[in-house]
Amino acid sequence: MATPCNGGERLSGASGGAAEPRPKTLTELPAELLEYILCFPALSHTDICSVSRCCRRLHDVCHSSGKVWSHQYKLRWPRLQRLYRQNESYDWQKEYRTRHMVCLQIQRTVVSISKRFFTEVPCVGQVLGDSFTEIESLGAPEHFCEDELLSILNSDRRKSLTLKYYAKKILYFLRQQNILRSLKAFLERPPEEQSALEGAVLVDQYCNPLADVTLESISAQLNDITEKVKKYLRVKNASHPSLRTSQGTSGLVEDFELQRQVICALNAVLYEQLQFKGNECDYYNPLNSYIHQVLLRRTGIPISLSVLYMMLARKLGVRLEPVNFPNHFLLRWCQRQARWASEDIYDYVYIDAFGKGKQLTAKECEYLIRQQVTADYYSSISTTELLLRMVGNLLNIGKRGEGNEKSYQLLRDSLDLYLTIDPDNVQYLLLQARLYFHLGIWPEKVLDILQHIQALDPSQHGAVGYLVQHTLEHIQHKRHPIEPEVKRRSAPEHCQVQYSVGLVMKHKRSGYNCVIYGWDPKCTMSQEWITTMRVHQLPNGANQPFYNVLVQDGTCRYAAQENLEPHSAPLEIAHPEVGRYFTEFTDTHYISNEELQTRYPDDTAETHYSKTNLEKLVFNNVIYINYSLN
Repeated sequence: MATPCNGGERLSGASGGAAEPRPKTLTELPAELLEYILCFPALSHTDICSVSRCCRRLHDVCHSSGKVWSHQYKLRWPRLQRLYRQNESYDWQKEYRTRHMVCLQIQRTVVSISKRFFTEVPCVGQVLGDSFTEIESLGAPEHFCEDELLSILNSDRRKSLTLKYYAKKILYFLRQQNILRSLKAFLERPPEEQSALEGAVLVDQYCNPLADVTLESISAQLNDITEKVKKYLRVKNASHPSLRTSQGTSGLVEDFELQRQVICALNAVLYEQLQFKGNECDYYNPLNSYIHQVLLRRTGIPISLSVLYMMLARKLGVRLEPVNFPNHFLLRWCQRQARWASEDIYDYVYIDAFGKGKQLTAKECEYLIRQQVTADYYSSISTTELLLRMVGNLLNIGKRGEGNEKSYQLLRDSLDLYLTIDPDNVQYLLLQARLYFHLGIWPEKVLDILQHIQALDPSQHGAVGYLVQHTLEHIQHKRHPIEPEVKRRSAPEHCQVQYSVGLVMKHKRSGYNCVIYGWDPKCTMSQEWITTMRVHQLPNGANQPFYNVLVQDGTCRYAAQENLEPHSAPLEIAHPEVGRYFTEFTDTHYISNEELQTRYPDDTAETHYSKTNLEKLVFNNVIYINYSLN
């Protein structure tokens, strides 16, 4: 009988078996294998910190410049990898710590804005000063802030709606500040270095800071069109000098017949092949002024189409000049060979890019607008003047708006642009001050604008004095804010209120879908509104609960209780202001954020109860229908 081994050791020798190696501990594994284990996706940065404190061996494996912290950084912020050179060494732990601190500070900033601006028109620039001073003190690059805001926006679509709402506004503001800096640098260049296309792209970017609009992408699209024109031109004249110009070069074609061939080819490709056209049906749509939208939708207004036409012609060797013609922007094409531009308006052909490239004489231009003009209006203008005309169009569209947030935002953006280009324009400075005063935002900036107006034009003291007085009253009022009204469903005067905030509803008459974000026990609008909206024709008139609702089409409405009913199949309401009031959509209803719950403290439970009953009703109806069919 074999003698047992002491301590669990196997015998060697006669049996011929070798001693089995003792299992290794974690710390005895090779460094490469430890790094592989510690890069497991389930491990967080806190796990890595804990592991590195266990012993010297693991601390060395988790060193700050090594693979483990590099993996943690890439896992958390994949979009930032393009900003690092692959062959360089970085202190990844330090990078992660800095980035994490920025992340926390930005989230605190977003939350603070939510609490402060729930009852006001959010003007993010008014409060970001102190908050972003703290972020800048961390020494983080600017792109850290933008990436964190994008991370918030790209998180679960139905959750953190309030956080996303204000993160979007902050990102909007930060990008606009960068674009304004680029525009100021652009305006400081010599006139001959100011490209009309680049200026138009900057205007586009400022009004659409969340869109992916770059000068490179716009130029690439123009290069594609240029190649199509060259292909057409090659069929007509294979030896044309414009065919020899590569992308980016701008050698001018001197011969007028050769220039004419370019213009004919450009018209054929732009208007016949690609079907670009003037937008006569929806002329005052701001999208007509944005270069990326003009290229996407292939329609625009005279000035935006003229910028594209002029830049395409220049790429093909034909020099066209912008003409600030009243009511209809034009281009002019000189027909007389001379070293310097001709002063005679009859030496030019005028091109109407809005009218499919139609060529006009000076007299025909007057027929186009049905009025006579002086020779000054036929002169070419600078890029700066072109941008003022373009931004002025947007300003007028904003003035024509319906007084909703979208039109106010366009008005604010276009005023910012106009006053960046022409900072001493008293008319528009006064309009900006009045707009901010009307919206009740940024009273300190209103005072700065008014002080600037007074210095530029003392004759405006009457309007300035009125606005100063009322702005100071507004500032004093903000120092002693009124406590928000709390509406409890248990109050006797609220006994007729059937619905609660967060419920997704359908309008019985108009058919629109909406979500309730507020209510009154009876109509609180003016008598004029009640008469205009024919409230008295309703069976219950104005003496019934009315609800503030966010509508699927982006509008806000005030609806009578008898006109609303709970939606049988609740769906998300794609309204830009949803995040201002709600934090989450739960497939059946919206959950109010902290600020809305403060005003309607009983509605959260009521909404949940209502949806539970609705689900039971739907379920019972389905059972009944199935039973009937069987």
